[in-house]
Amino acid sequence: MSTPDFARHRLFVDAAFRAGADLPLERDQSNYLLNVLRLKANDAILVFNGRDGEWLARVAPEGRKQARLVLDRRVKEQPPPSELHYLFAPLKHARLDYMVQKAVEMGAGTLQPVITRRTQVSRLNLDRMRANAIEAAEQCGILGLPRIETERPLEAALAGLDPDRLLIFCDEGQEQDSPVAALQSRGPAPLAVLIGPEGGFEEGERRLIAARPNTLAISLGPRILRADTAAVAALAVVQAVLGDWASR
Repeated sequence: MSTPDFARHRLFVDAAFRAGADLPLERDQSNYLLNVLRLKANDAILVFNGRDGEWLARVAPEGRKQARLVLDRRVKEQPPPSELHYLFAPLKHARLDYMVQKAVEMGAGTLQPVITRRTQVSRLNLDRMRANAIEAAEQCGILGLPRIETERPLEAALAGLDPDRLLIFCDEGQEQDSPVAALQSRGPAPLAVLIGPEGGFEEGERRLIAARPNTLAISLGPRILRADTAAVAALAVVQAVLGDWASR
């Protein structure tokens, strides 16, 4: 695994990449490069589009408020997309922003909002979720963006999972046994992690989840965690035992 180049700024640009291509930038991106970072003509920056790897590009200002980038060469190949699905009950505003950012940093490849009986938010701003995913990817050297699905009721979200995918259900009612030991009892498989809303799942929902074949309930320890904290804790232990941390 190559070390990310944190000495250079990174920018997501949703365009096709090829050597020598000119990439027009949106006005806010131009402002960020020229007036926030104060980059000058021919300064280097790293760019990615979620498909074609990471490229070195040169800044080409067009006046004080507009710029484009000229692609130089590819410096990293695009890695395979993450197969880790993250299912979660949406939260409000800043806490949802945080959850999305951390899920991307922890390697989630699909973000699936799930509507439960105690979910606080029933309609989501998917553009805002995507913006938070891009920001996390830009800051953390990530080249792939997660798929962001529209919100679905819990039953439909469960039915939409492939039967071969192991669903790791972070159950606040589970006995406080070691989550590491529970995960180690399972072999390699495509993974999904499910985190509930504030206040937890209702009993009928817990029975519905537990009845799904290929589901493993785990405890996240003796403390009550907020939903956004539980996301980080769950994804960390899953990645360490069964995910890409273990495979490396």
